[in-house]
Amino acid sequence: MDNKRRFALVGTGNRGTTMWGRELLAGWRGFVDLVAIADTNPLRAERARTMIASNAPIYGDVDAMLAEAQPDLVIVCTPDDTHDEIVVKALESGADVITEKPMATTVDKIRRILDAEKRTGRRVDVSFNYRFAPTAARIKQLLDAGEIGRVTSVDFHWYLDTEHGADYFRRWHAYAERSGSLFVHKATHHFDLLNWYLDSEPDTVSAFADLQMYGRKGPFRGPRCKLCPHKQDCDFFLDLAADPFLDALYEQPSAIDGYFRDGCVFRENIDIPDTMVANLRYRNDVHVSYSLNTFQPIEGHHIAFNGTKGRIELRQYEDQPWETPPEDVILLIRNFAKGGPAFERITVPHSPGGHYGGDDRLRNMILKPGMTDPLGQRAGARAGALSVLCGIAALESARSGKLVRLPELMPELFEGEVRPFAHTEAPATIGGRR
Repeated sequence: MDNKRRFALVGTGNRGTTMWGRELLAGWRGFVDLVAIADTNPLRAERARTMIASNAPIYGDVDAMLAEAQPDLVIVCTPDDTHDEIVVKALESGADVITEKPMATTVDKIRRILDAEKRTGRRVDVSFNYRFAPTAARIKQLLDAGEIGRVTSVDFHWYLDTEHGADYFRRWHAYAERSGSLFVHKATHHFDLLNWYLDSEPDTVSAFADLQMYGRKGPFRGPRCKLCPHKQDCDFFLDLAADPFLDALYEQPSAIDGYFRDGCVFRENIDIPDTMVANLRYRNDVHVSYSLNTFQPIEGHHIAFNGTKGRIELRQYEDQPWETPPEDVILLIRNFAKGGPAFERITVPHSPGGHYGGDDRLRNMILKPGMTDPLGQRAGARAGALSVLCGIAALESARSGKLVRLPELMPELFEGEVRPFAHTEAPATIGGRR
């Protein structure tokens, strides 16, 4: 195939090596050709290249890679706070970009990316694979079809278990300067789903957030799991040597960059919350109640859409200490049946692959020519910006105790009339009382 996309992979951690490396070449080799790998850690890059089964040249410098390899597509899988620098350089070199979420971590970084995309005429895609999961697509179809009328509110609660949730506190994600907090790094997925489901823009956010389990709340701490004197007593002990994949990518390479994959989850300088709640008001007057918890015995989420004609509800389990069938069940409940069913149980089988097939569908959409997008699942830089702004606003609200309005954070991203709703103004209740 002569029109293959010539792509460069920047960042060879877990995600880059698997989804955008080994898996991408295994399933989409007819559409892409890996022409360069870039990482600041040469040993990690070499080991990732072996795992990917590629002979692409390795670069320690993005500028040199762009100049010499001249890719037409750059896939960015580096720590969140570095995305903007790499994305902008790639766009300015004439390449399109796929970036892992979140697209950026601050308003200024968002602005840099949007300005560069507009200036260069190239395209940024954000890896929002949850949009492509079969169950999410089915819910979107039901909402767009008006099955529950106009949506008025959403209950959305995400649960990370003690394996997945704790992992964010072992790594660089545990510092707000690097990740923007989990309101940005993790919840960007969830805020994007809301923005996409509701086909609207978030306007106002209020939030609470605390550190309840990790960091300084821990009973003891050590330099890292491998060297910790408390490993026998710690529920969160990670034996990196027991995972050959992670051990190869991170243990010996840590001697070069000092990055330990098994950092102590109780480090006292961890500065992100682990328990978060937020309320969002959308410009179409939908109200959302959202929460994110990071040390649960289950993994998955609950979401319910309340509308003028009924309710759509999903409880999705991703990991839990009991068996569940390989499918999701969406509940469609109508207020007034009027001769039809008052209740439908809609079964959506899980598809193979990451995120129940969402990873594969995302790669198809971006990389296969001629793909149609009837549900608007492909997410560009504006979608990436809106989801990050939700997280930035939530963290600011949790820290300040005030309502935060997204159009005030980044006015140029919003069009049309802006609600005159000040940070310190309390919303009126029915009857005009406060």
